[in-house]
Amino acid sequence: MNTRPLISVLVLAASLHLRAGDTGDAYDTPDLAIEATRGTYDARIDSVILEIDVAGKAGNTPASPVGQLDGAHVLGYVFPTSLAATDVGFGATEGIVALALTSHPDFDDTPLWDENLDRDYANDGVEWHAHWVVLRKDGRVEGGLSVKQFDPETNQVRLPPTNPGMPMYMDSPGFTIVTDGATLRVVVPANRIQRNIGFNFDAVTAFMRVNTSDDSLPMLGVYRVYDIASGDLSLPYVVK
Repeated sequence: MNTRPLISVLVLAASLHLRAGDTGDAYDTPDLAIEATRGTYDARIDSVILEIDVAGKAGNTPASPVGQLDGAHVLGYVFPTSLAATDVGFGATEGIVALALTSHPDFDDTPLWDENLDRDYANDGVEWHAHWVVLRKDGRVEGGLSVKQFDPETNQVRLPPTNPGMPMYMDSPGFTIVTDGATLRVVVPANRIQRNIGFNFDAVTAFMRVNTSDDSLPMLGVYRVYDIASGDLSLPYVVK
């Protein structure tokens, strides 16, 4: 798969000056400024550990509520990868497979998981949690990318059984996320990626927004990129 057109659009998006109020300007803090990223396979727990170091405090800037699903803010620490969609449980499809660690207080899309441990499985969208997504080039949004959608009426699409029930290539795998000072890390069991542990990856921080009212826009689009670890989204990092 040729990912260069997607890469060019995302790099360009990082330098755009977008409309205030719609762009996530308030979230542009050291907490989303990437200093380094790493990927390590730990045989003791048969898992890949992906990490991002930031200039501030990892995870300390969550998304703010807007009071409804339409227009809801989503913040993400995102690991674009060289994995195939079939490696993470989707059917075969084109796009960039990414592990997105997100915060969004206006909705909860992890119905199987109780991230804040209050025994309510529907109230913890603001807590950082993991999603597998497939990203596609999308010129309708300023960030140039969106989560790939499908029409549930006409498309028979294979999704992992832990998906949140939205008509997008999105899964809610329930991976453990740890914030530790300037470092954010996520633990990915090797058997959840078909044991393809030597993949390439990159690290991105971004602002996304939900759309449920305008058919001319994606359901979940990238509107601003704060930082890219490699500078050009060339996926130069390898799990060691």
